[in-house]
Amino acid sequence: MTSEGAWRGWRAATEEALYGADGFYTGEAGPAGHFRTSVHASALFAGAVARLLGAVDRALDGPPELAFVDMGAGRGELSAGVLRALPPAQAARTTVYAVERAVGRPPGLDPRIEWRAAPPDKVTGLLFANEWLDNVPAEVAEVAPDGTVRLVEVAPDGTERLGAGVSAEESAWLERWWPLAGDAPGARAELGGTRDAAWAKAAGTVRRGLAVAVDYGHERAARPPFGTLTGFREGRETRPVPDGSCDLTAHVALDACAAAFAATPAGASGPGPALLTQREALHGLGVRGGRPPLALASTDPAAYVRALSGAGEAAELTARGGLGDFGWLLCPAGIPLPPLAGGPEGGG
Repeated sequence: MTSEGAWRGWRAATEEALYGADGFYTGEAGPAGHFRTSVHASALFAGAVARLLGAVDRALDGPPELAFVDMGAGRGELSAGVLRALPPAQAARTTVYAVERAVGRPPGLDPRIEWRAAPPDKVTGLLFANEWLDNVPAEVAEVAPDGTVRLVEVAPDGTERLGAGVSAEESAWLERWWPLAGDAPGARAELGGTRDAAWAKAAGTVRRGLAVAVDYGHERAARPPFGTLTGFREGRETRPVPDGSCDLTAHVALDACAAAFAATPAGASGPGPALLTQREALHGLGVRGGRPPLALASTDPAAYVRALSGAGEAAELTARGGLGDFGWLLCPAGIPLPPLAGGPEGGG
């Protein structure tokens, strides 16, 4: 049973369920205890991001101070991995910022990493947001039986009902990015205006360099008809219940985020955003799943085993139907896009 006062829109319910006092992300286990991201899958991912930072560094002509900003840093795994993968001379002039609002600095984290609740302003370098935008709370809209588009309200136990109609601003966003008008009752959309604003603000902190958002996403021509809101608990997908017991996530309208960035001063100073798959991006950064030559097994068995393990990890990171389908939204500010952007996908 739920009380009348317990009903809220999904945005407010998600905010408390993820980031409140008893929220999912404020718990001890953290994301790694419930689901497997590219960061947790292999150190190859951090190595690839370090190479991307190197490409940004070269495009900036090697500034005396270089920034790496890890948005939604979790427990700092990517920040630490990138710092370990950097060449010593580059690491010496790189400041790594781990940005995480849910928890304080984890014990044992490399002291060179600066822990922050918000990104620094006017940095020069690379801002990288891996699976951050999908956890930015968003409202859910649904076509009602009478054909109107209304917000979905949810109770703490996950029960839903239709609430008020969408606002004029929400209606305009839907019309541009996720049209529901004329759809059958029950059609749903996640309203991406909050994600657009969050990305424009975060990416706008890069004075010169590159901002990258990595997430499962979709584009206007192929939006999912019933939305993507779901939950994850202990490695399994589950019914989304906003009680702090599970992750609440929804895929991101990355094309809308790209347009929001392009409208900022930072976006206007570059060649414009690019959208790739993770498979394309990691291939461009040298991560491929090809099997090592069999002859290596005879000449250096230990090296062959290491190479075989690395090939398996690379294959997982770039797999179609899996992690390789993540979208990489690249937003340059004052520099050209790195060579991987728009390149051929290749094999492997």
